[in-house]
Amino acid sequence: MPQDMIHVLLVEDNPGDARLVLEMLKEEGAAEFALTHVTTVRAALELLLSAAQRFDVILLDLSLPDESGLNTIRRVAEVASHLVVVVMTGAGDEEVGLAAMQEGAQDYLVKGQVDGRMLRRALRFAVQRGDVRRQLQTLSLNDDLTGLNNRRGFLMLAEQQLKHARRTEASFLLLFVDLDRLKFINDTFGHSEGNRAIREVADVLRACFRHSDILGRIGGDEFAVLAISANAQDEPAVRGRLMDAVDRLNTAPDRAYSLGISVGIVAGPPDGDTTIEALLEHADGRMYREKSDRKRVGA
Repeated sequence: MPQDMIHVLLVEDNPGDARLVLEMLKEEGAAEFALTHVTTVRAALELLLSAAQRFDVILLDLSLPDESGLNTIRRVAEVASHLVVVVMTGAGDEEVGLAAMQEGAQDYLVKGQVDGRMLRRALRFAVQRGDVRRQLQTLSLNDDLTGLNNRRGFLMLAEQQLKHARRTEASFLLLFVDLDRLKFINDTFGHSEGNRAIREVADVLRACFRHSDILGRIGGDEFAVLAISANAQDEPAVRGRLMDAVDRLNTAPDRAYSLGISVGIVAGPPDGDTTIEALLEHADGRMYREKSDRKRVGA
């Protein structure tokens, strides 16, 4: 398959409309489109969450068996806010299309008023605009030192996942991770070594969690992780995996000091309207108690 192939996820329950889209994307000179077709929002979300296939753009009908109107795009945005969405409306529903763009859609098309050339052009331009948007978001949402999400990026992505978890009753673990003794490292070995220690913690987190989990550096020596589909029973294994990874770093013969972390963990989703920031405060409190207990026993 060509490297510049545009992968389109079509969410459309009308067989005639789906067949028409396929024909328009397969017209002569339009070989760069690869189409996957599903008929419900649920099937689309399962594909998007599986990570088995990459999509560049979602072509989304706003009237489906399991969802309709603006709720359709809201449900998709909960799990695929990073993807480009072009919505399709019926004749006379242009106001709904405009409202969908306010919910995050890149463009809208009116059924019966689009030919193959217009459809392909709309999809190409939507993907291009999405690429620019992601580049700008990367500049404003990433931490320069570690490459992880910064605080703003982490909170934005984690709040979206929290909404999805509440809707689907999915579990997760939220971790607050603190690098121990950063001031000592900076004062004794210099700030360049302190930055190296921060990057090492970031590398530990990348090694211990999946690509689908949300990682962030939310302060100078503070990190957060939203481990998706994990639950309270997984907490000992998650904590043990982190500590084993840090121990392996500390066995290097040329290390001048031992790297240490403190971890607070809470399980979700919570009831009510609790925010990710409130959960982080709870996890921070647990982390602080762990650090204080370790100091009391001289560990």
